[in-house]
Amino acid sequence: MTMNGIDTLLELFSRQGGRRYHEDVSQLDHALQAAALAEGEGASAALIAAALLHDVGHLLDGDEDAARRGIDDRHEIRGSAHLAAWFGPEVTRPIRLHVDAKRYLCAVEPSYASTLSEASVRSLALQGGPLDPETAARFLNQPQGIEAVRLRRWDEMAKSVDAATPSLAHFRRYLEITLADRAKGAAASP
Repeated sequence: MTMNGIDTLLELFSRQGGRRYHEDVSQLDHALQAAALAEGEGASAALIAAALLHDVGHLLDGDEDAARRGIDDRHEIRGSAHLAAWFGPEVTRPIRLHVDAKRYLCAVEPSYASTLSEASVRSLALQGGPLDPETAARFLNQPQGIEAVRLRRWDEMAKSVDAATPSLAHFRRYLEITLADRAKGAAASP
């Protein structure tokens, strides 16, 4: 993704971000809140970018009410695949795994399920419910598993109607840093 590509991605948020999220906040507000929580915890630039972009799959499909109609829209797969053209696994993998991270947390922390919003409970059922014990035992050992759990916790907390957050432009730098880091890594590879 070039800097112009970042503009295109941010334009997608500007154009589609006003769509209703599953809660009482817009997609853009949810993304900004998740990114602000990641930034507040001192997460890496890549993980802040992942927090900002984790639900981009919802912006690509145009179906705001899939979960209400009993459909798992697989937004995490669609979003991570879309972003993989530009970002590496340090961004795309936590995005791809953030739904399974919810399923993981419900399996290993019974109290976590009680923190889920109504929409998250509904989507959890569509997504297969808590992970089985064997799969849950392996979850954190996979690449970016720990980061996906961090992202999932921010995702669930990022649903406040009155949260003050920095603007979308504020988070652009994390996208730029992540792209620059990927370019350096590609240049260093033989």
